[in-house]
Amino acid sequence: MAPSSYFLLIALLALASWHAVAFDPSPLQDFCVADNSSRVLVNGFVCKDSKDVKAEDFFLAAKLDMPRDTKINKVGSNVTLINVMRIPGLNTFGISLARVDYAPLGLNPPHTHPRATEMLTVVEGTLYAGFITSNPDNKFLSKLLNKGDVFVFPKGLVHFQFNPNPYKPAVAISGISSQNPGIITIANVVFGSKPTISDDVLAKAFQVDKKTVDWIQAQF
Repeated sequence: MAPSSYFLLIALLALASWHAVAFDPSPLQDFCVADNSSRVLVNGFVCKDSKDVKAEDFFLAAKLDMPRDTKINKVGSNVTLINVMRIPGLNTFGISLARVDYAPLGLNPPHTHPRATEMLTVVEGTLYAGFITSNPDNKFLSKLLNKGDVFVFPKGLVHFQFNPNPYKPAVAISGISSQNPGIITIANVVFGSKPTISDDVLAKAFQVDKKTVDWIQAQF
């Protein structure tokens, strides 16, 4: 074998090995129901003994067909997330579900899911939805969604949904590609951090005066 071919073979084997140890492309058993009583800390949850698994580990009486209260916050939306914290059987499956209720003119404000892509479908009303690509382009992609329409929000990108109807509510269902997708609501984390971020930092970042920063922080 020529030296160049030999080194190419070694490189390909190394690449294949790197992919093999980087992640598991799928679960390695039928299920790994989360053992919430375990004090062992891992990236995810420890598996319950399969002999102790019950149908209830895969079930939740969530009543997702029932309307949610959209007056619980100032933005007029309510997210009901069904993840591994609520259904232990979701552990290792990389999927969650959410129902989102929107009041008339209600907003699910700009946010990201650091660990998941989201696929949303409108089941009632109309939504204006969009996301922004990463720096330096910051391209804004948006659509007006009617009942039955589907829109995808790529993993980690800032996105939102808004109900433009001033008289009727809206409802959407989302499939999310993580058992625990996480959420970072931009305004909350920037202006509602504990302790608060310095006025000097925020005033310069947003190009506003400190009084404006103080007023916005007071809202959170």
